[in-house]
Amino acid sequence: MSEKDKPGVLRETDDEARNLARTLLRSARSCALAVLEPETGAPFASRTLTGTDTDGTPVILVSALSSHTQALRADPRASLLAGEPGKGDPLAHPRLTVICTAEEVSRESEARTALRERFVRRHPKAKLYVDFPDFTFFRLVPERAFLNGGFGKAFLLTADDLLIRSPARSALAAMETGAVEHMNSDHAEAAGVYARHYCRARDGDWIIVGLDAAGVDLASGDRLKRLEFPHELENAGELRSELARLLREARAAG
Repeated sequence: MSEKDKPGVLRETDDEARNLARTLLRSARSCALAVLEPETGAPFASRTLTGTDTDGTPVILVSALSSHTQALRADPRASLLAGEPGKGDPLAHPRLTVICTAEEVSRESEARTALRERFVRRHPKAKLYVDFPDFTFFRLVPERAFLNGGFGKAFLLTADDLLIRSPARSALAAMETGAVEHMNSDHAEAAGVYARHYCRARDGDWIIVGLDAAGVDLASGDRLKRLEFPHELENAGELRSELARLLREARAAG
């Protein structure tokens, strides 16, 4: 993208902006999805439940009968809008627009099996229809993004700013289910400590629903929070010590 084509960027993209963008995307229960209508090429916006793959790529589960699924199959260009308005002026709250290319996941692939498990942990009610023959997963691979962090806080981001590039991705994905089950059974209080201390969440029945090289996904009912690690893990063996460190420091802070 040339300088003249860029939107009015008010600030240089820094680590704080990257962290906010990743957190907005990885903590979203749902996102607005914009596609191109096959018949006319007109923009078509909808809303879909959202998850993430272990590399940080957004994932959606949609019915083949829906207009946006037909649109993505005809033209994979799409964009997501993440970020929920809070109290007061909705434009004062951060939001992230991600320009992406949709990749449908084959029903027979191992990738779908892994995505299904992650998605259902994040959205338990999806278990009712995830295996219906007309439902399919799409990975929405980021190309670039635009973060509006509030008034006067606009940033352009690259795909690398949003994705998880750690060499430990595959090893962590293989052990994720066991690690999540272990934390929720043997260290059940940890999720609540993480949510309250690091994510400033209210009390609730917090559990861990996802673990990857960049952080922890936490849920309590319909609430989702994302705890980002200070740095991506370089090997799977670091996960235990990082979770223990975060818990120890949160408890020490009271």
